[in-house]
Parts: sequence; structure tokens; C-alpha cells
Amino acid sequence: MSTPPAKRAPRPHRRPKKDPARTVAFRALRAVDERDAYANLILPSLLREAEQKGMDRRDAALATELVYGTLRQQGSYDAIIAACIDRPLREVDPPVLDVLSLGAHQLLATRIPTHAAVSATVELARAVLGDGRAKFVNAVLRRISAQDLDAWLAQVAPPYEDDAEDHLSVVHSHPRWVVAALWDALGRWQPGSAGREAIEQLLAADNERPAVTLVARPGRISTEQLAAELPEAGPGRWSPYALALAEGGDPSGLAAVREGAAGVQDEGSQLVALALANAPVDGADRLWLDGCAGPGGKAALLAALAAERGAALVASERQPHRARLVAKALAGNPGPYTVIAADGTRPAWRPGTFDRVLVDVPCSGLGALRRRPEARWRRRPEDVAGFGPLQRDLLRSALDAVRVGGVVGYATCSPHLAETRAVVDDVLRERAEELEWVDARPLLPDLPGLGDGPDVQLWPHLHGTDAMYLALLRRVR
Repeated sequence: MSTPPAKRAPRPHRRPKKDPARTVAFRALRAVDERDAYANLILPSLLREAEQKGMDRRDAALATELVYGTLRQQGSYDAIIAACIDRPLREVDPPVLDVLSLGAHQLLATRIPTHAAVSATVELARAVLGDGRAKFVNAVLRRISAQDLDAWLAQVAPPYEDDAEDHLSVVHSHPRWVVAALWDALGRWQPGSAGREAIEQLLAADNERPAVTLVARPGRISTEQLAAELPEAGPGRWSPYALALAEGGDPSGLAAVREGAAGVQDEGSQLVALALANAPVDGADRLWLDGCAGPGGKAALLAALAAERGAALVASERQPHRARLVAKALAGNPGPYTVIAADGTRPAWRPGTFDRVLVDVPCSGLGALRRRPEARWRRRPEDVAGFGPLQRDLLRSALDAVRVGGVVGYATCSPHLAETRAVVDDVLRERAEELEWVDARPLLPDLPGLGDGPDVQLWPHLHGTDAMYLALLRRVR
């Protein structure tokens, strides 16, 4: 009688290895999805926590690339993942979809070798999802790895000739309604040159990592002094107070930034403040107002410019916690300033008090999609309409606050026509006899592509800035 073969001993269960970079990236994406967190706010805290546990700078850089790259390309990756599974995308659990998206980004948009991208992402899935769902992740990623990004987009995007906006939405990873709104805005500001090439350039610029730009606040530090602390930095393109950091540069350790003499600020925001400060006013120029001052970047630059002329700034912010950020940004300003927590639509000052007023109004943020890529997926068309009444009320309040002969700047970080020219035109119709346009273009010398004026729209693909809008109005009665 033969002896039955001995049973093979079961393999010991191997605990998944926790990759610090991919674990941080996954946690950041979950926070964005579950809590509506902003990546630029949640990621630094997660990185600090991981660094305290030994994560090195290389892993921190990888985590940052994975988070921002995945969020920017989420629309394209969703379409590709949908083509690789046999059920509707909405039936995939969000944590699983986040892991798949992280894997797709590594496979399609980084130099990580295919085998490493798949194995590391499957290991992440084992750690955060469990063995069962890790098998599903493995199968999907192997299908994704069969083609490069261009081949996948050619497969999943509808032909441009059939539906241009839907094609651009998939290829450039923007919601269709955002593509339509940006294209309409380009047509308004770049008439005759807002064809397919222009909109593709703009959408592509939204998906690029923006340079870190610093502002040297006049009267506190010069650009030359700041550059001496940052040998790898170069001058900005447009603002005389700007320095652009080399890729990967980190300004957080600079004494000038810690002390408030310099700050991180996009050149578009610097240009808005400079244009308001340089607009001609009739008569005295002693008291300025930033009516929507939080978190304080423009207010700090305006306060420094005002101090050079012997003027004072009042910085008003409705939310107390943001008013505290403004106070921190202005601390140490060489001239007088006041920070107050006040609702700009119910002003705490008498009408006609100020010589210059800036209102950088709350908006959809469609002009800063390079910095906040998750905003494109979070915003809805109805959100734009929701901001409209507040934007108009803040502009009306600013016009009441300025004296006759003074100037108001209406600014917003959105190119959407409903948040820019439409707001200004509506208020101008109500008060046409009191106001006149100030042409902002001569106040932004050397910038190309500013259109016919008198207001201006900046663009990432033309100017390398956020898509800031600025209208300047003088009170004449």
C-alpha cells in the first residue's frame, strides 16, 4: 500500500511592506476625497509626520509628484481605468480607485519602470485595501501597462471632430464645463486666436507644475538681498519684486520668509497689487484698503508699497482666523497698517474714506488649477453663479469706500466671464455716472497678449502666472 504524499506546509502570510511615499500619497488622496481637503494644505502635514518617522527627501518628492500628478490627470486616468474594468467606474470603491489612479500615474507619466510601478502599487493595495482587492488592482494595472499614455488617450477620447470639448476634456483632464468656460474666456480676451491650439496650450499649462515664486517686500528686503540667500533662484518674468526658484527649491527654511520680509506669491498676484498701487489718483494718496485681505499675500505687498509713499493700509478680512493670518503676514511692515476682522459687504468705515481700494473677491479658483488641481473636480457650474451676488456686493462696497478721484481694483483668480467682466459691467451699468475705466494695460508694461483693455486677464500659457483678472475703476462723482 503506497504512502500518500505529505501535504505541503502553508506558506507563512507575509505582511505587506509599507512604502512611505505611496502611503502618504494615498492618505492625501483619501483626505481630498473624503474631507474635501486641499492637497496643498493636507500634504505638508502628512509629509512632516512621515519625515519624523524617517522618510527622506527623495521619498517626500515622490509623494508630492504622485499626489499632484494624480489629481491633475484624474479625468484622463478615470477614462483609462474605465476601459480596463468590466463594471461602471462608479461601482469601484473610492479607496480602490485612488490606488489605481496612483498606479496609472506611475505607469503613464513617470520614469518609474513598469515592473516597479505595478509591484509597488500592488504592495500598497495589500497594505491599505487587503489581499483580495490587491489582486484586482494587479490585474487592472497590468492591462494599463500594455500601452503608453498617448495610445490610451487615442483609444478612450472621442475624436476632436465629433465633440471637441469632450475630446479636450479627456485628453487634458478637465471637466467638460471647465473646458467650455476657459474656451469662452479665451475668445473674449484673445479674439481671432482662440482656436484649438490656444485652448490646448492653456489646458496643458494647467497640468504643469508651477514654479515657486517669491516676493521681496520693498522696504524690508531687496530682490538682490533675497537672491543672495537663494543662489539657485532667478529673477521673475514681470514683477520687479519676484524671484523664481529652481525646480524643487524649498523656501520654507529662509530667514526672510520666516520673518515676513519675503513671501511665496505668484507673479500674477504681485502684478495685481502693483497695478493698483501705480494707477493714477487725483489728489491725496494717504490711505489704502485691502477689502478681502486673507490670507495676506497681496496685503503684505500693498502695505510695503504704501509705506514707501508714507501711506497706510487697512487690511480687512471677514473670517477671524484668516484675519490672524493677515496680521502675521503684515507683522514687521515698516509703515503703519491696521488689520480688522470685518465683513466687506457691511463695512466698518465711512464712505469715501480711502484713496485706493483692492477687492480680490472669493471665486471659483479656476485660474489657479495648477496649484489646486482638485478644484477642477470639486467645483460645479452652479458654484460660479453662487459667487456672483457676493462678488457684486463686494465691488459695490469698494466703490462706496473710495473717495472721488480714488481708484478701485476688482480682482479675482478666475478667467470665467461670469466672475470677471460680467460682474464689472453689471455694477458699471448701475453707477455709470460715478465711474470711469482706468486702462490697466500701461500699468503692466511688457506683458504680451493683454487684448483691447481696459481690464486685463493673465494666463498661465501666455504669462506663466495664475489666470488673474483685474479691472481698475476711478470714482469721478
